[in-house]
Amino acid sequence: MYSMTKNLILLFASVVCMGCFVQAQNFSNQNDQQESSIMKFDRRFHDFGKVKKGESRTTEFEFTNVSKEPLIIDLVSACDCTTTDYPRLPVQPGEKGIIKVVFDSTEKEESEVIDIDIYLRNTDPETGIPLSETLKYKFNLVK
Repeated sequence: MYSMTKNLILLFASVVCMGCFVQAQNFSNQNDQQESSIMKFDRRFHDFGKVKKGESRTTEFEFTNVSKEPLIIDLVSACDCTTTDYPRLPVQPGEKGIIKVVFDSTEKEESEVIDIDIYLRNTDPETGIPLSETLKYKFNLVK
């Protein structure tokens, strides 16, 4: 009886471990898929750390056009606390570009993570759907 219980516990533990491995593999694949076939970023996240209410902070996200066609950014969008500057002209294959982000904490009441959405004129060759990217930054508001 003891041996059978032990075997059942080992079997259950093996199934749980296998499930964790599959989940980790899926998560890894999802992260790989987040890297588009057209833009490769030096990083996709920035932590401003502690920011006093009323302060502004600036960061830049550098990217490279890794496709074989010109990359055209239609719009970069974020919350009202964020202003952006980005290349208005096409970024040629192999060229680098910068998305500048300025965060103004004046109207903020609490710490947050902010999404920056990048909408491209370029489309997915298989679906024809316009491509998009997301960057993020966070801050810890100090009043």
